[in-house]
Amino acid sequence: MKTTPTSRIGRPSLGRRLACALAAAATLAFPLAGLAQEAAYPSKPIRMVLPFPPGGVTDLLARALGEKLSQRLGQPVIVDNKAGAGTVLASDLVARAPADGYTVLLAASSLGTAPLLYDKVSYDAVKSFAPITLVASVVHVLVVNPQQPFRNVAELVAYAKANPGKLNYSSTGTGTSTHLEGELFKSMAQTFMVHIPYKGSGPALTDLVAGQVQVMFDAWGSSGPFVKSGKLRALAVTTARRSQSVPELPTVAESGVPGFDAMPWLGLVAPAGTPQPVVDRLHREVVEILKEPEMRERFKGWGLDIVGNTPTEFASFIRRDIDQWAKVIQGAKIKAD
Repeated sequence: MKTTPTSRIGRPSLGRRLACALAAAATLAFPLAGLAQEAAYPSKPIRMVLPFPPGGVTDLLARALGEKLSQRLGQPVIVDNKAGAGTVLASDLVARAPADGYTVLLAASSLGTAPLLYDKVSYDAVKSFAPITLVASVVHVLVVNPQQPFRNVAELVAYAKANPGKLNYSSTGTGTSTHLEGELFKSMAQTFMVHIPYKGSGPALTDLVAGQVQVMFDAWGSSGPFVKSGKLRALAVTTARRSQSVPELPTVAESGVPGFDAMPWLGLVAPAGTPQPVVDRLHREVVEILKEPEMRERFKGWGLDIVGNTPTEFASFIRRDIDQWAKVIQGAKIKAD
């Protein structure tokens, strides 16, 4: 009997089989390359740029985080204070840095608001950076001079409506988060208070204690001691939820201005284009550091509430934050000094 050759119908040619094999190998190579890239990182010191001068709470946070990161990564993490131009100097420096994971920025809320406030900013808060994680929210409180008749947010709103323009509120400077929070409050509560900008929290709080101004939105880290000594009265926290640091204080939203939500923040970003495996490694290490009981206690003492979300969640948060403050800045026609 004559043997019939095996049919080749439906069988790929040798060339096609070779091409498929190469494609499969290439597909496997991508995650393997990513793993290799992550395993090799870091091989030299990392520079953490901070847009504030030495000595403040943000500087303490950066150095504590840098020390812990250095221990986990096996390379020095050098904190580089680059204060100036409303944090634009540091943000621009990192936006232009090589996208290799060796330069990162401990950014603040001003990362997104500065381009709305200053005429010449060369970076884009969304497109120029690769978000790593939202490290913490900075606890801000609504504080008032204790000689004033209002003891809660609802009473403050009622007083301001009955006495338009009679109340002055201080801020740490035009365009700062304390100023924007005041404008958001005025808009949502439909009240009018006169804005008095100062150069920093110190002189603003001094005049608030003295009664030269009556109201202020400020960081709990700086105003808390005055509240504890009875020199100021704290009415509420600015975030949508109560703070981990001062859980006894109600929110502005629950005590007089529904929907009010203002959350100054600190987060870690890298230049856009930083390899995802590197971003993932930094994210993983920082989140693990933030879980340590020692760090949680230190953050609480600094007036910071730990967050530690994913890069994707942080990116979405930045976009929402920019949208919120763009409306406030445009509505109040605010320009930075």
